[in-house]
Amino acid sequence: MGLPPLRQPLYGLDPFIQDGLLRVGGRLAKSAVLLEVQKRVAKKWRESTRRMHLCLISNLLKMKSCVTGAPSMDLVGLGEYGLAKAIPGLDCTFPGGYEGLIENLMSELPDGLVSYNKPVRCVDWNDTEKSESSVLIECDDGEKIVADHVIVTVPLGYLKKHHSTLFQPPLPLHKLHTIQRMGFGTNNKIFVEFDSPWWDPDCEVIYFVWDDEDALVDHVPDLHSSWIKKLFGFTVVKPTERFGHVLCGWIAGRELEYMETLSEQEVTQAMTQLVRTFTGNPGITPKRIFRSQWFHDPWTCGSYSFLGKGCSDQDLDNMREPLPPKASLSQPLQVLFAGEATHHCYFSTVHGALLSGWREADRLISHYVSISSSELQSK
Repeated sequence: MGLPPLRQPLYGLDPFIQDGLLRVGGRLAKSAVLLEVQKRVAKKWRESTRRMHLCLISNLLKMKSCVTGAPSMDLVGLGEYGLAKAIPGLDCTFPGGYEGLIENLMSELPDGLVSYNKPVRCVDWNDTEKSESSVLIECDDGEKIVADHVIVTVPLGYLKKHHSTLFQPPLPLHKLHTIQRMGFGTNNKIFVEFDSPWWDPDCEVIYFVWDDEDALVDHVPDLHSSWIKKLFGFTVVKPTERFGHVLCGWIAGRELEYMETLSEQEVTQAMTQLVRTFTGNPGITPKRIFRSQWFHDPWTCGSYSFLGKGCSDQDLDNMREPLPPKASLSQPLQVLFAGEATHHCYFSTVHGALLSGWREADRLISHYVSISSSELQSK
């Protein structure tokens, strides 16, 4: 579930500032927007409303931090501007979640074709330019599997942490440098259910604007006492007939990492206090909560990628480049790379991950079509 687009100016905020901070199709770096903010603070904003405007922008910075998955917008570069594209239409929610989608796809495959719970220790690919051996997959349980091609789809966060042991020989330097330059953050959701709604029927988003955040910050100074302030707001989960009275809170950054260490009771208490503070109603009590915990998941180490400072479209090319490199004389396309971090314009999205898998499948199909054509010509 993603964030719904805003259809009108937020709180009467300057349209340029709002557009710059909320644009999903082309994300502006924080510094570029804040430079314009500084110009307009003195020229256009009255002193009586200046503080409110600045607090609103701090809220929008938190929102953009969630959209990009970056701990702070200070880490997001202008390379994203013009590269990321918005996907038209509404989000698609699968009735059984992603597991339901996978089960549906698996139902069309022969039994025993796919192995689960079988971690891979090492991908041993050949770059000696002498041997024509295939790829050797070493699993944690000791089993070794020989393959002609391997498509690696692990998240960028996992690659950042394990690339040195996952590949033998090591990845080429240009690919390693790209993995280091690209950003990979975490965006968690906290679903909060209530017995009855305390928001309007046509409400889509609820923003939490704090009156002490006029310093244009997208992080909190004290994780222990104020981590909840990084949660920029709620989106209303619809339709109500299907999901009940549920709000989805969004949080990113160091505050999210701290939240994952807390018990469910502690998170529930924090959410209860937050809602009561902003509504002024001490009787509102959540029925239950459910949260994601992507940062501490050992197989993802976060949520999705973003283009950090210094990144460009060349880094996205490097991410999806197969091994061995084209200049090598070894067997081609031994290791291929897919996943959202390898898509040239839909990075950060499930859609991009899906398309990247199709791309690598097409790459292999084209490879074997080419081989077949060459064999026919030689005969």
